Amino acid sequence: MSRKVPFETTLEVRDTCLCLHVQRAARALARRFDEALRPVGLTHGQFSLLNALNRPQPATLGAVARLLVMDRTTVTAALKPLERDGLVSIQADPSDRRSRLLTLTGKGLETLAAAVPIWRETHAALEAGLFPSSSDGLRAALLALC
Repeated sequence: MSRKVPFETTLEVRDTCLCLHVQRAARALARRFDEALRPVGLTHGQFSLLNALNRPQPATLGAVARLLVMDRTTVTAALKPLERDGLVSIQADPSDRRSRLLTLTGKGLETLAAAVPIWRETHAALEAGLFPSSSDGLRAALLALC
């Protein structure tokens, strides 16, 4: 059987595909942050979600989904263990019973407060190791994609 796509193309994609490289880097970063946050019982995704809820007023599901660039059903699924563990409260919006308002509970605030120094230390170490001068250019390029 002849190849429709030559093996050289596979090598080209492996070596140059931005999407592949970003996905691999994201998984590697996720593993490092998951390991670092384990002592406070959070994953990197849960930390990001708790951080997204750390605001003066309750957040709507849609606002959190937009901030995290996730679909609403994925956010809903990610909230379930946080709600079960007493870190997040989900209530009907009194002005629109179809909408839900999301807030951090006292336990959620305490957990986030314990996680932030771990995140800062891990983030600083990674940034210093990867970008001795500055990671601002990479951060701006990644933000431009969203």
